[in-house]
Amino acid sequence: MRRTVAGLAVLVAALTGVPASAAPLPAVPQAPLAAVGPQPGTYVGKGFDTCTAPSQSAMNAWRAGSPYRAVGIYISGGSRSCAQPNLTATWVANQTANGWHLIPIELGRQAPCGTRQPKMSSTPSTARAEGATAASSAVNAAAALGIGAGSTIYNDIEQYPSTASCKAAVLSYLSGWTQRLHALGYLSGMYSSGSSGVKDVCSAYNDSSYIRLDHLWIAWWNGVANTDGGSYCPATAYADHQRLHQYAGDVTETWGGVTMNIDRNYLDVAGGGTQPPPAWSTIVDDTTAGGFTASANWGTSSYSGQRYGTGYRFADPVASSDVAWFAASTPALASYEVAVWYPADAGYNDSTPFIIATSGGNQTVRVNQRVNGGRWVTLGVFTLAAGDGDKVGVSRWTSGTGYVIADAVRLTRV
Repeated sequence: MRRTVAGLAVLVAALTGVPASAAPLPAVPQAPLAAVGPQPGTYVGKGFDTCTAPSQSAMNAWRAGSPYRAVGIYISGGSRSCAQPNLTATWVANQTANGWHLIPIELGRQAPCGTRQPKMSSTPSTARAEGATAASSAVNAAAALGIGAGSTIYNDIEQYPSTASCKAAVLSYLSGWTQRLHALGYLSGMYSSGSSGVKDVCSAYNDSSYIRLDHLWIAWWNGVANTDGGSYCPATAYADHQRLHQYAGDVTETWGGVTMNIDRNYLDVAGGGTQPPPAWSTIVDDTTAGGFTASANWGTSSYSGQRYGTGYRFADPVASSDVAWFAASTPALASYEVAVWYPADAGYNDSTPFIIATSGGNQTVRVNQRVNGGRWVTLGVFTLAAGDGDKVGVSRWTSGTGYVIADAVRLTRV
């Protein structure tokens, strides 16, 4: 390296007449630092987590002498209690280059019935939105550290009293978390105690009302280094190299002369388990050929500047359905986020019924069309059948007052 720099300086001096010692050197472009591959990647074996990311010298000592090859790091979240002076993109790149598998952790909103702050909402729809927001923040933090797409980020939800209402909030929060992570190219995980979060997630493993996690991290301090979930989670759930087990906590170990207080973990992970589904989204508005049908009772307007496209449909509320339908061809039986676009006006209906034709039957969501106009408004995530057909309708049957509006629908596979 010195020869290259000196030779360049002499060449500059020869060409410009400027003494070599004074010749400015051009900046050398630096490649952005990044982890070696998605994290934690494929790994079967022991790992540890600790509140503050250890120093480089500590990591080197433990790499040389300990049985651990994975380390949990707290990358984001408003509930973190430890500073992270060592946690930088350089630190991440160095550890993965040295053979460490990283376990990125978000410690943010906690169960509404628990004791820790900040808490997620007890209202499932709000909790779901909070989970999506947390995922976006976590991805930003991961990317800043060089932890790229394809990595799994684990949401740490500490122990809570497992009640029906609390379970619904937590599962909704995790659905929003998973949905947004998938949309951003990451995989989702959750860390929680066996008696609360793990039990709740596993009991809903086949419940299509919620979006399934990709990894499950079981906190069960039974002292056994395996991925068994005991009575908290059946062996058939998260069985495809999708488990981590924190089998001991708050222990002190010394390796290479360096002592740390850690939690012990055992991992069996392989590239993230269930991969995010292929991206698919479609928008249908009232002018889409073959995508919209309505009776002659529905008028056409371009009055509002908040409309999607060139216009929208409107009708008076009546005591009969007279549905305006949006049709689409969905690629598979799967979960889809359904969002609607409409102009808002004080003269429009405050309880417009949107009908979603799910694989299990129609579901109705009522929307106040006097607010939140000119943007996508999410109705929720629903399981839709594959193929062509009516997917979302707008009904005139409502006790609300004012025109009901049908403008545009967006379906996104999650």
